[in-house]
Amino acid sequence: MVSKVSAFADIAPEVAPASAMPVISVENLVHRYENRTALNGVSFDVRPAELFGLLGPNGSGKTTLFRILSTLMIPTAGRATIMGCDAAQEPARLRRQIGVVFQAQSVDLKLTAYENLWHQGHLYGLRGAALKKRIHEILSRVGLADRARELVETFSGGMQRRIELAKGLLHHPGVLLLDEPTTGLDPGARRDLWQYLQTLRDEEHVSVLVTTHLMEEAERCDRLAIMNEGNLVALGTPAELKSEIGGDVVLLDAAHDAGLLAERIRARFHVQTTVLENQVRMEREGAHRFVTEVVEAFPGEIEAISVSKPALEDVFIRRTGHKFWSDTNSNSEDAQSISADHSRR
Repeated sequence: MVSKVSAFADIAPEVAPASAMPVISVENLVHRYENRTALNGVSFDVRPAELFGLLGPNGSGKTTLFRILSTLMIPTAGRATIMGCDAAQEPARLRRQIGVVFQAQSVDLKLTAYENLWHQGHLYGLRGAALKKRIHEILSRVGLADRARELVETFSGGMQRRIELAKGLLHHPGVLLLDEPTTGLDPGARRDLWQYLQTLRDEEHVSVLVTTHLMEEAERCDRLAIMNEGNLVALGTPAELKSEIGGDVVLLDAAHDAGLLAERIRARFHVQTTVLENQVRMEREGAHRFVTEVVEAFPGEIEAISVSKPALEDVFIRRTGHKFWSDTNSNSEDAQSISADHSRR
């Protein structure tokens, strides 16, 4: 992305006071697909000018939640409001106030960047000189003003994603919703996209809600809602969530039976343990001294040891008892949400 965007990367965000009225309010949201509950009473708020992340593995419920917020699905129970509009009761009014960028590509590759935005503007009732001016403004904002008349099929993946963003922002929305926006992007394009989202928050005070399954992206958010199997399992800033660990994270690779080793460590050292496949996980202050004692206490039963500072995945493990990516994760949420047209109005 152009250098003028990157220049904003290190600007500290303007954090809205906690007392400010939320721009997004999710209240006890429930959604069911025949024999499965995709959302189980989810509640949270998004504050003005906040970069808010929905973090979760496949099947966690974040895709269903995103479809409800973007007015594509009616929840089974509960309520979601954005900028005072009820997503289920006032979808037409709400769509004029939000920008949406879906995971699946929506740009027309056979049109130029300008033509893509021209047709998008017509959908929002924009016409004539006002539309031309806005297209120039938004293409400049995403660093593509000099490529306006070129076919989008000639653009890189990162540039095409910037056109997607431009489409979502063309009508000056107060809230931008993005579903896995960096899918298919290389690391450089992914970094540029997140820098632009931070600039959008800081310079234009747009509230951004983004779904992701990538821990490094979640770290860039002001606050996070971590989801698992339809439940909201953690909510807070990345720093707040990691601070609950209260020590180093120790992983022991068991030579034989991880479950038996965990029981013996609990009995000997009175420490809480979690078994993750063939590993024993613990949270412990002064971990480097502790692992020496463990190895001496159980010679020949530990093949490898790792000690690390807490990460967001450790928060997920603490709240759920299993790894972020595990056999319990599946693509069933995506498949069922796509086929749930009967839920729409």
